[in-house]
Amino acid sequence: MVDCSKMPPVTGRAQRGFTLIEVIIVVVILGIIATIALPAYQDSVRKGQRSDAKAGLLDVAGRMEQFMLDRGSYTLDMEDLGYEDDPMVTTEGHYTIDAAACANGTIATCYVLTATPQNTSPQSHDAACTTFVLSHSGAKSATGSNADECWH
Repeated sequence: MVDCSKMPPVTGRAQRGFTLIEVIIVVVILGIIATIALPAYQDSVRKGQRSDAKAGLLDVAGRMEQFMLDRGSYTLDMEDLGYEDDPMVTTEGHYTIDAAACANGTIATCYVLTATPQNTSPQSHDAACTTFVLSHSGAKSATGSNADECWH
């Protein structure tokens, strides 16, 4: 049997859990952190996914040069280079790459490759680096609000 005379007196209700104010304060703090962190995270992801365009362009350029050595001309058709589709879809699927003749020549002597974000990719919202361009001479350029930094 329990001796009730040795138990401490009941002075009030025992506190269990959190108060509503404590929960609201935690939610507000988490909201502030998310508001700051989410855009920075998305920007980092976009920067990382730009490498998909760069790697794709360099791969196509290498195949173009091999095609030139084998056939004496460049090609506009990505399927001639061994890709499944024309335009070629990059490894991660964020960009399509297509070839065009350069402005002052023909496809027999020069080319310009352009990587354009796919509409289904988050890269389509990358205003800083919209498209990437690589020419037969190795010249690199880009379009977007921060085009000078896109290849860095």
